[in-house]
Amino acid sequence: MHTTDSASVTSSRPRGFALFAYGFRPFYLLAGIYALIAVPVWLWVYSQGMVALPGLPPQLWHGHEMLYGFVGAAIAGFLLTAVPSWTGSRGFAGLPLILVVTLWLAGRCAMAAAAFLPTWLMGALELAFLPVVAVLLAPPLLRARNRNTPMLAVIAVLWLADLAFVMAMRSEDALIAQRALHLAINFVLILVTVIGGRIVPSFTANALRRHGETTELVLRPWLDPVVITVMMTITLVDAVWPNSSLSGVLAAIAAAAHALRLSGWRGGRTWREPIVWILHVGYAWLPIGLALKSIWVFMGAAWSAQWLHALNLGAFGTMILAVMTRASLGHTGRPLVVTRTTALSYLVLTAAVVVRVFGPALGVADYRHILLAAGLLWSAAFLLYLVVYAPIFLQPRLDGKSG
Repeated sequence: MHTTDSASVTSSRPRGFALFAYGFRPFYLLAGIYALIAVPVWLWVYSQGMVALPGLPPQLWHGHEMLYGFVGAAIAGFLLTAVPSWTGSRGFAGLPLILVVTLWLAGRCAMAAAAFLPTWLMGALELAFLPVVAVLLAPPLLRARNRNTPMLAVIAVLWLADLAFVMAMRSEDALIAQRALHLAINFVLILVTVIGGRIVPSFTANALRRHGETTELVLRPWLDPVVITVMMTITLVDAVWPNSSLSGVLAAIAAAAHALRLSGWRGGRTWREPIVWILHVGYAWLPIGLALKSIWVFMGAAWSAQWLHALNLGAFGTMILAVMTRASLGHTGRPLVVTRTTALSYLVLTAAVVVRVFGPALGVADYRHILLAAGLLWSAAFLLYLVVYAPIFLQPRLDGKSG
C-alpha cells in the first residue's frame, strides 16, 4: 500500500509563513478545523436542547453550518486553486485571499451569535462571502471563455439559497429554511457529479498505468450528460415536490446511473493507493445515498431514513477529504503519496459515515450514543488530517516555487 510516515523533507526546505500564498491553503485548513469542532459543538447543542437559531429547529443550524461552513470553505479552496490552473491566470494570494478568509470567518461568527445579533447584521455578515469569491473567479473564467464558467452559476444559486435561509430565519419559517438547505445540497451534489466524473477516472487511470495495469477504464461518455441531467432534474423536482413519487423515481434512476458510471472506473484495482481508492469510496456514497432516498420515499424503511447523511457526510465529506489531501500534496511540490496517518483518517471517516447512516436502524444502542460515536469518529478523522496537513499549509512549497 502506497503510504509513508514522513514527507520528503530536508534541512534545506524553504522557510517562511505561506498560509496566504495560494487559495487552497487557508480554506483547506479552515475546512479541517471547522469539521473537527462543528460536529462536537452540534452534539453539545443537541444534548442540551439549546436553540441555536431563533425560531428554527437546531438541526437546521447544524445543516447550514456543515454546508456553508465546512463545504463552503472546501469549495472556495478548490475553486480559488483550480481556476488559475484552468485559465492559466495568476493564482489568488495575499490581501484578496485574506479578505475572503475574513468574510468566511465573519459569516461563521455571525451564525454562531445569531441569537444576539440584529437579523440585518447577521445576514450581511453571512451573505458577504460567496459574492466576493465569485468576483475573484469571474474575470479569469470569462476572459478565457473557460468551460467551467458555469461554476459561477453554482455559486450564485448557493448564495440565493443562503439568502432564502436567512430570510426564513427572520420570519421563523422552518419549512422555507429546510427547502433552502435542500436546494443548496442538491446543487453541491451536481458539483460532485461533474467534478467527480472528471477527476476519479483520470486519477485512477494514472494510478493503474503507474502499476503497469493494462485494464482499460470503461468511461461510457454517453452516460455523463445523462447523469448530470437527472441530477439537475432532481434539484428542480425537490424544490417543488420534495419527497414525491417523482422525486423517488428520479433518485432511483440517478442511483443506477451513478453506480453504472462508477463500475467502469475500476476502483477495486486501486487498493494499493489510498489516495485513489478514497475517491471511489466518496463517489460510491452518491448511488448509495440516492438509492436510500428512493427506498425511503416509497417504502419508508427505517434503515433508509438517514439517506441525507449518506449524501452529506458520505459523498460531501469523503470527497472533500480526498480532494484536499491530494491537491495539497500536488500544489506544495510533494509526491502524491499519503501518510499512514492520512490513510487512517480515510478509514475512520468511512466508519463515521457507516455508523451515522446505518447505526440508528440497527437498534444496538441508544440513538444519542450512535450520534456521539459517529461524531467522535468524524472529528477524529479530521484531527488526523490536520496533524499531517496543518504544517503543510503553513510552510512554503518544498520545490521553492511560489504558491
